[in-house]
Amino acid sequence: MSIVINKKKDIFLLNTRSVSYAFGIDDQGLIRHLYWGKKIDSVEDFEMPVLTEVSTNDPVFEITREEFPVYGGLRYKEHCLRVVFADGTREIVYQYCGYETDRTEEYEELIIRLKDVRYDFDMNLHYRIYEDYDLMERSVTVKNGTAQRIQIEKLHSGQFHIPYEGLNFSNVHGHWGAEQQRFTQKVSYGKIVIENRRGISTHNHNPYFILDRNATETSGDVYFGALRMSGNFSGVIEQTQYGETLAQIGLNSHDFMMELEPGEEFEAPAVICGYSESGFETMSRNLHHFALKNILREGYRPVLYNSWEATGFNVNSREQIKLAKKAREIGAELFVLDDGWFGERHGIDNGLGDWYVNESKFPNGLDELISEVKALDMKFGIWVEPEMVNPKAQLYQSHPDWIYHFETRTSDTSRGQYVLNMGKKEVQDFVYEMLDNLLTEYEIDYIKWDANRPISQPGIRRDIWYTHIEAVYEIVRKLKKKHPQVLFEACASGGGRIDYGILGIFDDFWTSDNTDAYDRLYIQDAYSYIYPIKAMRAWVTDCPNFLSGREIPLRFRYHSAMMGTLGIGCNILKFTEEEENLSKEMICRYKEIRPIVQEGDFYRLENPSENRYFLYEYLKGDQGLIFAFLPQSRVGHRGTTIRLRGLEENAVYTLKTEFGEITKSGNYLMNFGMNLSLTGDYASIIIPFEKKNRE
Repeated sequence: MSIVINKKKDIFLLNTRSVSYAFGIDDQGLIRHLYWGKKIDSVEDFEMPVLTEVSTNDPVFEITREEFPVYGGLRYKEHCLRVVFADGTREIVYQYCGYETDRTEEYEELIIRLKDVRYDFDMNLHYRIYEDYDLMERSVTVKNGTAQRIQIEKLHSGQFHIPYEGLNFSNVHGHWGAEQQRFTQKVSYGKIVIENRRGISTHNHNPYFILDRNATETSGDVYFGALRMSGNFSGVIEQTQYGETLAQIGLNSHDFMMELEPGEEFEAPAVICGYSESGFETMSRNLHHFALKNILREGYRPVLYNSWEATGFNVNSREQIKLAKKAREIGAELFVLDDGWFGERHGIDNGLGDWYVNESKFPNGLDELISEVKALDMKFGIWVEPEMVNPKAQLYQSHPDWIYHFETRTSDTSRGQYVLNMGKKEVQDFVYEMLDNLLTEYEIDYIKWDANRPISQPGIRRDIWYTHIEAVYEIVRKLKKKHPQVLFEACASGGGRIDYGILGIFDDFWTSDNTDAYDRLYIQDAYSYIYPIKAMRAWVTDCPNFLSGREIPLRFRYHSAMMGTLGIGCNILKFTEEEENLSKEMICRYKEIRPIVQEGDFYRLENPSENRYFLYEYLKGDQGLIFAFLPQSRVGHRGTTIRLRGLEENAVYTLKTEFGEITKSGNYLMNFGMNLSLTGDYASIIIPFEKKNRE
């Protein structure tokens, strides 16, 4: 059993394969955290310590390690919930009302029931235990049982307590074109805040926390949690004055207020969390496995060709057919028609919202192109940006009230467009019906859903930062139910929506508009700490790269993109014979190794060399891959030693290198390793290996 309860002591022990999480109810009715760490089997061992005040300035409420601290009383610490009752009261005083348990094939769940002592207001803490993945999912539901409206001003999904000081906190920073830039900083006194306020979750930070005790890939304590939310979030990390570090994450309270009507219930976004005693590798593997088995859609992601960099807005049926034929020749399985096919779309300033086929570009309609693509035995995809509208578009002229705005202010345009108010039912109906009609009329297999600007002038309602993305989720859910064959890609002006909220709603994920193969190594490395490789779309594009200006060899560009789900965005009509042949070779090779890349275990390997090698391993069953990159040769062309991980010590493995086969034991390859020396700039190699039966 994953949930063990000591009813006499009111202590709850939640166990996975190797991790325990414990909390209990004290004599004041407070929900107090007790333990999070390596597995402890016996709930009987846990005791509820008696708390006494340090002084009148350090009251019990302040030093209590509460599972879900609320605003009110002698609490001055970070709290998870703040509400305003109809009579103006802004304090919550809860009482424990019991618990429930539930069990499904996927998880066990514990629900702790809390209620305000004066008002009919319920707070239920949910703990789902995924035993096989060493993960827990925490969420909270609140319900208004009163006859009047209650305002929610802040709602974080949980507080996490780590019984150490001096931890390291890691996350990513960045901006458009430079997303997923990993950073680590020492946690000391004061607070670390990560957040997004723009309506799209992840250009600047990502909604997760990682806290470690000087961990490496394979050693040390790591505590982590990832929020299932694609809109405005906030997270707080704090080393307290009482010898612990706490983490909170949830809805951002900036410009936020949600009105809970009588009888209404709201469930906050959940946090998937866990603990590893063996470094970052275990954390990543548990999250990856969980996502592959419980969240992501089954099936391998196709090799796509996207026409954007070849044509920009200047699309037409004739040129797109040429590109499709060439894409098929080099091995693409999916052809995606990007921006510019609809309305009066000749640049960024018009067309959004007018989702009809541009007759001057496609005089025979989309069917001509789609028929050619299908005849080439490829799937067909198309770009849309449904949440946006241009001021010049007919949609805006007909419905100027459909955008986020204040009646007395001039609405900002960004990228020449407004954001549609997705909280309006008529807007939701328009977006759904537009996409449903598109998918019904045409044989479309793939939707690339873009979102290219943040929200401004959000209007009177202050819950839009949550309701907007929930409306997007619901539209995609409905569309996938009616059109189950269609894959949906989340593209938010690059990597603006990469999180566990949108993971599983969409099927494919655009990591960044920055396709520079060298920059992508850093982006992909940071991404891999939390998110599964199968959800990481990576393209090969032309050089010089439009952002970095770098010239990088085509082979290196392919190898970098082959680390995820491969896409090609080059102007392939301008390929030389050599580039075309190399593309055919690389795409064919990717299809062979795709099962290992997309669904294998992923390892960030140690590089002991002074040269800056990037070393990675994929392992699925008896087969594996080594990806090695050397962007710049320096320090006397010094080589490196690759020590693999995850192998069977007593098994024998054969590595197929460019210099011949190497056969060694798993023990040898993991401890002694394999020497590798790449030379020159932008050198790269993929080395396959497989387990052999002993003769």
